[in-house]
Amino acid sequence: MKISGQFAVKMEPLASSFQGQDGVQIARMALDKHFSGELEAHSVGEMLSAVTSTEGSAGYVAIEQVTGTLAGRQGSFVLQHLGTMNQGKPELTLVVVPDSGSDGLQGLSGQMAIRIEEGLHFYEFEFEFG
Repeated sequence: MKISGQFAVKMEPLASSFQGQDGVQIARMALDKHFSGELEAHSVGEMLSAVTSTEGSAGYVAIEQVTGTLAGRQGSFVLQHLGTMNQGKPELTLVVVPDSGSDGLQGLSGQMAIRIEEGLHFYEFEFEFG
């Protein structure tokens, strides 16, 4: 199945266990999201990012646990993020962590894409139940 919708995200800085060096800025953030559409859910998680001294180059990883209703099924699952920006060219992978689905979302697998337009956040989620 493939669905789409919007989400709102709130990010708050957290203390990092280390500092960047040689022009690299390290940041750790708490994530709080609300999804709407065929995914009606709330998620919480953490993100760790590194921004280099080269304009437009950075990377981040994140884990978030999503709890709510997906295609009429209730439960939770975990999304793993891997994002890079290479001098302004973005690459982003969000995948469902294997075997992280609970209750009605057991057996869930899939990938999510995110886009931002005029300050609004949108998702496309391609998934299946195995």
